[in-house]
Amino acid sequence: MTDVTIHDPTLRDGQHAVRHRLDAAALRGYAEAADAAGIPVVEVGHGNGLGASSLQVGRAAVSDDEMLSTVREALTRSRMGVFMLPGWGTSADLRKAISHGADVLRIGVHCTETSLAERHLEFLRSEGAQAHCVLMMSHMATPAELAEHAAKTVEYGAQAVGIMDSAGHFLPADVTERIGAIAAAVDVPVIFHGHNNLGMAVANSVAAAEGGATIIDGCARGFGAGAGNTQLEVLVPVLERTGYRTGIDLYRLLDAAEFAEWKLMPAPPVTGSLSIVSGLAGVFSGFKHHVLDQAERAGVDPRDVFFELGRRQAVAGQEDLIVDVVAELSTRGKDVAS
Repeated sequence: MTDVTIHDPTLRDGQHAVRHRLDAAALRGYAEAADAAGIPVVEVGHGNGLGASSLQVGRAAVSDDEMLSTVREALTRSRMGVFMLPGWGTSADLRKAISHGADVLRIGVHCTETSLAERHLEFLRSEGAQAHCVLMMSHMATPAELAEHAAKTVEYGAQAVGIMDSAGHFLPADVTERIGAIAAAVDVPVIFHGHNNLGMAVANSVAAAEGGATIIDGCARGFGAGAGNTQLEVLVPVLERTGYRTGIDLYRLLDAAEFAEWKLMPAPPVTGSLSIVSGLAGVFSGFKHHVLDQAERAGVDPRDVFFELGRRQAVAGQEDLIVDVVAELSTRGKDVAS
């Protein structure tokens, strides 16, 4: 069997689904359950990563310091992971995470803007930290382009690199081709992070493993933005049946998923109409709440907003563009009516 390392961002990416409002008790409880299951890496933070708590994308219920210290104390076997988007977070935030005992630090960048990761990856390596890089909105680049940019991050110091299907846009063949191209271009572990907008997250994750990815992300009950992430408690047994060893205790994993459903989320994510549209349009799943809020106020169809955002190739961090698109669609609708 081939070993695959599972990376669990339930306590980070899942925050998008509850507007970043997980409290310390919820963080501690899930971290303890994930640790008991033997999940290798448990990631924690604001949905947009270190330093991102703000009015623009949502205030977290607790500070980065409290999130990090709470989860660090709860983990006895699992490593603690964090995520940072340059522009939201800084090297000071990375230094803080290291001081709190973060073991795996991921830098996320738009798939063709890897130069933004250079300074942070070099800083992490200078600190002796485990530095990873993920290329977001990866459907916006060809396999060759992704391989080229992945190789650049390794030159900057990334000890693992991969892609996020941030909009849940891929089908398995898309994933196999892209992961295969990256695996052929780098000599470090390759990462895949899926979203479930088109109901393909588990299948895409298996395709990633078959293409050469050895670090696969998944969240309990699929907890995450929009239609959610790859459902962890489904992913693990499917990988095991397919011939990939995860080292995770199935019963304890199912217990962690039960905790997540009852204590972290109002309801498990579903592949609803807007999530499907988001996936088809290739728009970041985390825009869902912002699109719904703005569209409702203006009396605009949120599906139109997603397709227009897709046409404009909106990326994570461009939440302000939602306001512009809604205003334009509202004006256009009034002009038609008159």
